[in-house]
Amino acid sequence: MSKLHALTRRAFGGLMVAAAAGLLATGAGAQGLQEGKNYFRLKSPQPVETGKKIEVLEFFSYGCPHCADLDPELQAWQKTLPADVAFRRVPVMFQERWVGLSKVFFTLEALGVDDKMTPEVFVAVHKNGIQLWNEKTFFDWAASKGLDRKKVEEMYGSFAINGKVNRAKQLAQAYNVQSVPMVVVDGRFTTASDKVGSHAAMPAALNELIAKARAERPKS
Repeated sequence: MSKLHALTRRAFGGLMVAAAAGLLATGAGAQGLQEGKNYFRLKSPQPVETGKKIEVLEFFSYGCPHCADLDPELQAWQKTLPADVAFRRVPVMFQERWVGLSKVFFTLEALGVDDKMTPEVFVAVHKNGIQLWNEKTFFDWAASKGLDRKKVEEMYGSFAINGKVNRAKQLAQAYNVQSVPMVVVDGRFTTASDKVGSHAAMPAALNELIAKARAERPKS
């Protein structure tokens, strides 16, 4: 075997190993998602709250670093959603600080700025160490971001926000959420980044589950 031939074979072998590693990293590979491995089907599907639209729920917390890492992928993915799909976030409360952070989310959502402010909340909590679960700290921070402090305070302490917090707890229990981030598609399929291989693989996985949910819905 010539030296050139040997080098070529080694280079080709290296490329094949890299390609195989790339497929494994996706968690699903070329054959698509595997039920019981990349996603799970709920034994008792839950009703959606988005009418005729296919509902995608992300159970998350501003206090979760993995949720912070996934967020840029979901922010970009949301811009590509078809008209029959609705995306919603549901904060979970595994610890006391996360209760305050859930109120932060619902306050921003009620003010119509959650999509804009969510990346900044993650940066504040995980990079800048700002304790936004403390309500006064949150009010100060919100005002520094140009939000009306009085409106923020009133919304944060409102009956409506407390009701949403309670509803979020009920949803987390109904879906038996044990870890975050966890995503549910149309009340019937659950998945997570570690199930599909990486945060970057989540958009494609969600699109596949959306197509599956669309196909399984009763024809009107």
